Amino acid sequence: MNEKKIQDKHSERSAYRKKLIEHLFTGELMKLSWLDDDDDCLLEVAKPEVNDSGYDIIAETNHVVRHIKLNTSKKGSSPPQVHLKLEDKPSGCVVWIYFKEESQSLELGPYYFCGGQPGEPLPGISGAKVARHEKFSGDGHKAERPNKRKLKKENFTRHETMEEIYSALFVKKIHEPSKSHMGTK
Repeated sequence: MNEKKIQDKHSERSAYRKKLIEHLFTGELMKLSWLDDDDDCLLEVAKPEVNDSGYDIIAETNHVVRHIKLNTSKKGSSPPQVHLKLEDKPSGCVVWIYFKEESQSLELGPYYFCGGQPGEPLPGISGAKVARHEKFSGDGHKAERPNKRKLKKENFTRHETMEEIYSALFVKKIHEPSKSHMGTK
């Protein structure tokens, strides 16, 4: 497939691509749970019936429940917008997944993580900048989205592998204080 056709496909079928990457990501989490000798493949994954609380999937293993907002983008894209309700979810977090747009493989990684340790809430995002709609309204401006916040890349921790992001999601770190990039609630 030539480069223009690939670009057109990414542009025209972005919703399909996002769902594909979500399935690939979820499958990789399940595979790591399967391969973990201590885990007994206990990872459970669920999806909300209605997406109005700021998360795309719920993943649980070893008494850690994560409400995860997934965002996918190619290199150079802006960080995701996050719904304020995600702060209220147990262990709410954001996983921002880069994919290699230029390859036919849709290879995933690196992964960016914004959240507390397992069992801790998402560090307060209410102080972050209010997000705006991506498209212009009829009168030529982008309206504010009062329930969403625009994060910065500095709010995220970079992880190169699925094993690292799995650990960030489900393995409590010892002797490492939790960090709040945006203040507390």
